[in-house]
Amino acid sequence: MRKHFIICIIFILASVLSACSNDNENPENKKVKIGIMLSEAGLGDQSFSDLGFAGLEKARDELNISFDYREIQDTKTNEEGLEQLVAEKNDLIIGLGFAIQEELETVAKKYPNSTFLLVDAKSELPNVINITFKEEEASYLIGAIAGMKTSSNVVGFVGGMENPIIKKFENGFIKGVKEVNPEAQVLSKYAGSFDDDKLGGSIAQEMILSNADFIYPAAGYTGVGVILESQRAGTYSFGVDSDQFYLAEKAVVSSMLKQVDAAIYNAVKEWVETGKVSKKDFELGIKEAGVDIAPIRIIELSPMEKNTLEKLKEDIANGTITVNE
Repeated sequence: MRKHFIICIIFILASVLSACSNDNENPENKKVKIGIMLSEAGLGDQSFSDLGFAGLEKARDELNISFDYREIQDTKTNEEGLEQLVAEKNDLIIGLGFAIQEELETVAKKYPNSTFLLVDAKSELPNVINITFKEEEASYLIGAIAGMKTSSNVVGFVGGMENPIIKKFENGFIKGVKEVNPEAQVLSKYAGSFDDDKLGGSIAQEMILSNADFIYPAAGYTGVGVILESQRAGTYSFGVDSDQFYLAEKAVVSSMLKQVDAAIYNAVKEWVETGKVSKKDFELGIKEAGVDIAPIRIIELSPMEKNTLEKLKEDIANGTITVNE
């Protein structure tokens, strides 16, 4: 009797182990793997790369995915990093930033059965999904704040590299300033770099000496130098991409929020739930909750100024104001 009992137990255990093994081999139970090639400045940029990474951390914690990443300092080129992520058999491979487009397309052509997600640029390749943002819309609101609150009637814009994406930030900012204050002067300068905080600080210093009392940087880590110099000089600045108030709590009035983390999380969520992403092209603005501005701090808007800002935001969302025209 005892012998039969032991045999039954062994049989049951074997059946359980076999079922577990089969579950692990079942593609439906396989954990989704995501790979990301971060933007040029890499982790710690307090902007674009950190947002992309945060979106995948949230997906890992809430959707039970796994993810791996590469930074340019770890690989000779973006292309090499993307190749490594393909070799790891990631289900979805993300390229972060417009500067990566050419190399991502090279790899995507080489591996037509792999799926890629390009953030901040558009590719026509069939295996590349695109996410872009209407940066000009939230930049317009930042410009309106600067235009309403400037005391000197001089404000500034600092760009990183001069390209179509950063021009959207600049144009939106200038239009917002001029909408509420046509007489204001807008100083603009491009640093030619996204990762030089000292250069950003020196450009900000030049603008402040020219009476700019509000400066809006769209320049990655170079912009951090702008923000810190604004605080040192006792003037005002704005953050970009994420809420950068904590960087300089006496200078950062608000930030242009580019919801890269949410966009990546939502794309990954759709992939986990359906095994694909439903659209090839996503263009996210205020209406789509892709861009916004952070809470206004340090300064106070009058009730009339608050109403003006809210009306501008509503008009952008409903299409009454089209910033990119």
